[in-house]
Amino acid sequence: METLANLESFIRSAELGSFSSAARQLGLTPAAVSRNVALLERRLGVRLFQRSTRKLALTQAGDRFFHEIGGTLAALKAAIARTATERGEPAGLLKVSMAPAFGITYLMPLLPDFLARYPLIRPQWHLENRPVDLVAEGFDAAIGGGFDLAPGIVSRQLAPAHLVAVASRDYLARHPPPVDPSDLARFAGIVMRSDRTGRVRHWPMRDAAGIEMQAALSETIVVNDPMAMREAALLDLGIALIAVPDVLAHLEGGTLIRVLPRWYVDAGSISIYFASRTLMPAKARVFVDFVAERFKRDRLAQRFAGSLG
Repeated sequence: METLANLESFIRSAELGSFSSAARQLGLTPAAVSRNVALLERRLGVRLFQRSTRKLALTQAGDRFFHEIGGTLAALKAAIARTATERGEPAGLLKVSMAPAFGITYLMPLLPDFLARYPLIRPQWHLENRPVDLVAEGFDAAIGGGFDLAPGIVSRQLAPAHLVAVASRDYLARHPPPVDPSDLARFAGIVMRSDRTGRVRHWPMRDAAGIEMQAALSETIVVNDPMAMREAALLDLGIALIAVPDVLAHLEGGTLIRVLPRWYVDAGSISIYFASRTLMPAKARVFVDFVAERFKRDRLAQRFAGSLG
């Protein structure tokens, strides 16, 4: 495995022309990538890169070595995955992307059971509010919504992505309830600005009969993270239109109340995304199945459904 890691560090560095860029794709530090390459150079007895403060360039020996092995790394990784599958022992680094609040609340609690079942898998979870490029960034899977299905990427739906309007009990006690989504303009609105677009997204809400109406939330408080929206609502600062998973525990515990409980936003679905390959690595396959199994066991699809009121 050490040799494979060294080879992968060398190939990614050669492709990208930078230890730092290779490190970002592999989920390592630049120092770790540089160390892996140095170990490979020591094993081979040749210098593979010319290093300078400004750029990284292959030596003649490095260029020859890169072209000799460049097309075989994928086959080597597939062979390792196939052998692990045949032994019934999924193994290796499992790189997964997910939103921070969702990952901490719903995925992190699955880790003890998952690692007890698959002790040779090493999770590397990236908690970030952005869609990732699974192939280009070297992810085994991603969990969330709104991903573009690039060629070779497939998704498995886990639950609906519904947003609901919520506020604290004390805030609602001080204001007459809204009649419909257009009436939300009378209240202090807690909204989120996208780091990617720089804009606040305003959603249409729908009811059980399929009638749609724009949610007219004012931009009284603007944040860039759903956890901050939730905390602002808990502090009696206004009404937030937020994904059900981010407030489910507070709705079930009564610390937040649904406003307009017959209305919700349908933002698609929460899915797990992964690359469809001829031989899917055992570590990715068991992770996808494990997450789907636990979502079903805990009835999260039903509990995340804002359409159920």
